Amino acid sequence: MGASYAPPALSCHWTKVAASQHSRMSYRDPMIPRAPLPDRLILALSLAGFAAFWWGLALLRADPRILPAPPEVLAVVWAEAISGRLWQHMAATLARVAVAFTLAMALGSVMGVALGRMPRLNRWLDPWVTIFLNLPALVVIVLCYLWIGLNEVAAIAAVTLNKTAMVLVTLREGARTLSPDLADMARVFRLSPMARLRHILLPQLAPYLTASARTGLAIIWKIVLVVEFLGRSSGVGFQIHLKFQLFDIAGVLAYALSFVAVMLALDYLVIQPLERRATQWRQG
Repeated sequence: MGASYAPPALSCHWTKVAASQHSRMSYRDPMIPRAPLPDRLILALSLAGFAAFWWGLALLRADPRILPAPPEVLAVVWAEAISGRLWQHMAATLARVAVAFTLAMALGSVMGVALGRMPRLNRWLDPWVTIFLNLPALVVIVLCYLWIGLNEVAAIAAVTLNKTAMVLVTLREGARTLSPDLADMARVFRLSPMARLRHILLPQLAPYLTASARTGLAIIWKIVLVVEFLGRSSGVGFQIHLKFQLFDIAGVLAYALSFVAVMLALDYLVIQPLERRATQWRQG
């Protein structure tokens, strides 16, 4: 009498219920998406894959004079950093990038908005924009050096001219998409010019500004390296030219990848957060 008795039918029923619950818990609907991996983890895995691919090519080549492996390049980076040369030339290049980037963004934004809001002016100046868009960067650099001289003014002018047209085209398209309803609202409420700029114009142009900034950094630093390669006595481009003359491939890769790492950090830590913030109002 102390032991409880369960009829066979009832026991079989509860066994089926438990098995059904267990199968439900262990089964995942394939239509439900998995949780995405964190962006930082994806970045780390992607960079690790690039390093592994590079290392594999170096092992296949088996000639460090032609394609050094990552440890050999890192050793050169460390040696240049310890000597202080890396930081000296990196700072010179970053200063040129910052000045040229600021000038190109300012000039291109102002002219792009003006052409986007003034169709008649755009009809007259559109051929000029096309000419500057298609003018080779090397030609602009050489002409600036010939006309202005081998100095910082020529270097900054060459980089700025090469990038301004690209910013102009992007902001011109953004200006064409400005909402006329918001402009009418600003007129009705008699907003000041500064208030219109801050609350009406800039929020609508922010995605175009961030897109120009992101592509601008990627293009400007490459043009700066060419400028330094051809006519400056400092900077990453100058060091790459020096290593090229010595056929020092590890040195070329060390300086190039060091600056790529800086640009990658700027993109992920500065440009992408600004881009997400600029487009957040549209998602909301």
